[in-house]
Amino acid sequence: MTGVPASAAGGTGRRPAPGAKLGAAAVNQASLWNIANILTMIRLVLVPGFVFLLLAEGGYDPAWRAWAWAAFAVAMITDIFDGHLARTYNLVTDFGKIADPIADKAIMGSALICLSWLGDLPWWVTGVILGRELGITLLRFWVIRYGVIPASRGGKLKTLAQGTAVGMYVLALTGPLATLRFWVMTVAVVLTVVTGLDYIRQAVVLRRKGIEAERAAR
Repeated sequence: MTGVPASAAGGTGRRPAPGAKLGAAAVNQASLWNIANILTMIRLVLVPGFVFLLLAEGGYDPAWRAWAWAAFAVAMITDIFDGHLARTYNLVTDFGKIADPIADKAIMGSALICLSWLGDLPWWVTGVILGRELGITLLRFWVIRYGVIPASRGGKLKTLAQGTAVGMYVLALTGPLATLRFWVMTVAVVLTVVTGLDYIRQAVVLRRKGIEAERAAR
């Protein structure tokens, strides 16, 4: 025994029920080393390993490409689960807010740049996708004082299409599958452009309403 009351030690003396979601107090106490952040860190660590595997033996060895695809697939899966776990169990931290989008863009950006450098993917495709992501990031800062635009269904489809298409290009596919991946990437590029334009529209509307609200409050 320490002689310190449970309340003074920062607890009530009762353990949370198994499977129960964490309360609001736990949000502020969420450890940096929670499962959501660990998955994000794994994704960050996977980036240099993925690049090494993709470019090994000149970048054209099917076996190395398969290993690169496996690393890319793990990164995409952790991207799905870390955000879900953070929101469900109140494990959101400042580190996670910053590191998660960095990890997403790092793995996707490195894949696109490497594939274009190898000649598998046109540079303009890489430019469109990365340009869209950079533009939307800057747009978020432009309207952040007025609110946050939630992720749309189109945005989620865009992410799924990009991940699927890039994964297919990472693999050394031939024949009909190589043709299929071209069309999947086409869908991904179209969704990238369309959702980007819709995001711009929403940002302009949000900013206009915010300015009008500020003027009305004066």
